[in-house]
Amino acid sequence: LKDIQFIRSYCYNKLEFMRFDSNLGKYVGYTELGVKNAERLNNIPSQIASEMAQREVYCLNNVGND
Repeated sequence: LKDIQFIRSYCYNKLEFMRFDSNLGKYVGYTELGVKNAERLNNIPSQIASEMAQREVYCLNNVGND
């Protein structure tokens, strides 16, 4: 179960501009706007902790439900 990865992608007009990756433990921006937002969100420890908790809440809870 340690290899499970939670990814939350943020898209606008079919273009992914930012993503949270639980393996990295941070937001990554892919456009100018995404980079700015990722830097802002990465400086909020409670936001990072909340996203990291989603791995357990969402992913680990649904293992084997296929």
